[in-house]
Amino acid sequence: MANHDHRQMSDREEPAGRQGFWGDFNATAMWAGITAFIWYAFGTVPLHIAVSQQLGVTAAQTSSWIFIVWASGAVSSVVLSVHYRQPLPITWTIPGLIYLGTLADQFSYAELVAANLVSGVLILLLGFLGVGARIMKWLPLPIVMGMFAGSIFVYVTRVVGATVADTAIVGTTVVAYLVSRHFASPRVPPVGMAMIFGGIAVFLTQSYTPAAVAWALPTIAVPQMTFSLSAIVAVSLPMVVLAMGLGNVQGLGFLMSQGYKVPVNRVSVVLGLNSIVNALFGGHPAIVARTGVAILASPEAGPAQSRYWANIVAATLTILIAVAAAPVASLLGILPKAFIFALAGLAILSSFQDAMTKAFSNQLSFGAVVAFAVAAVPFAVFGITSAFWALVAGLVASLVVERGQLVEYWRRTDQSRESKPLTQPNAS
Repeated sequence: MANHDHRQMSDREEPAGRQGFWGDFNATAMWAGITAFIWYAFGTVPLHIAVSQQLGVTAAQTSSWIFIVWASGAVSSVVLSVHYRQPLPITWTIPGLIYLGTLADQFSYAELVAANLVSGVLILLLGFLGVGARIMKWLPLPIVMGMFAGSIFVYVTRVVGATVADTAIVGTTVVAYLVSRHFASPRVPPVGMAMIFGGIAVFLTQSYTPAAVAWALPTIAVPQMTFSLSAIVAVSLPMVVLAMGLGNVQGLGFLMSQGYKVPVNRVSVVLGLNSIVNALFGGHPAIVARTGVAILASPEAGPAQSRYWANIVAATLTILIAVAAAPVASLLGILPKAFIFALAGLAILSSFQDAMTKAFSNQLSFGAVVAFAVAAVPFAVFGITSAFWALVAGLVASLVVERGQLVEYWRRTDQSRESKPLTQPNAS
């Protein structure tokens, strides 16, 4: 898993051929960052607004909520990427947000905020204790990649559905992507070309919807908190599972599969700190962005040693969401959804291909198949989404069918950790 090509990912030495921080910047990484930002803005902000409305929070509380989760995530993403030279996107938990929406009739907003604060403290504590690294150790990579592929499978299939529904726009977008992939030139980034020609198609077909833009600065407020044992049990524990059990496993697992020596424990500590800061201003826990990683750390984002620039670009642009939540929300209706789905699916395609290869080309393939099948079906049990249950099902399947391979994997992992920790930090 630790390829020689990626040794520089865990230290600050400049190997031969590297041009330094500014020299690593390239157009492919820039386009990947822009694509991730578009997905953040058009794929997640509408959900955020919808859940806040479902919870019945005020406009000021919603503004503060949106500001803090995007601002804290952007700052952490830039700091981590610059320091570790890895694409480490920090955003917020989408499954957790959806789960909060389901509790609208059970707890007050003050109880939910207090429970989110408790979850942040727990995430921080578990990060200091090294639980994040232990989770990554005991979850076999093939099963993690099977779960990851199943979780993002819907984004890939959406491209097909969008193409059938809107051939003129999405068809143009897909063709531009394929032609660019054919030339395989870093000067012709596939997702960038897809975005440009798809955007031209949107303009020529007049498929955009003009909308009035409301300009307003965000409201930053400390909400009232009410600590309730029932809310802590119902909210805090699931949020910890979503952040540590899914965010680290999905996002950081994919980074590790790309050869990066990920500082798992330190990232977990950052998630805890971000989650605490978020809660203090009405937000919910931070998480490693699964979709963000799939876009920013994929081969489509350029050379592995410079993909951190894609995350820097995306994080810098997301500051716009933080400081301009109102105008961003008013812009959501302009671009057709089919175009957004197509861009997200095309950007994730290479990550999906890579995850499938790593899941099914080696041992533990049966557990990986089960994990893929479960994760590909969206459902929730006890408020926990299918991705978590996919890991459970994949491990159980491997224990039953391929126990010898699983034990051997754990034995090799133990030996690897004794010789070289997976969470080796920077030398600086």
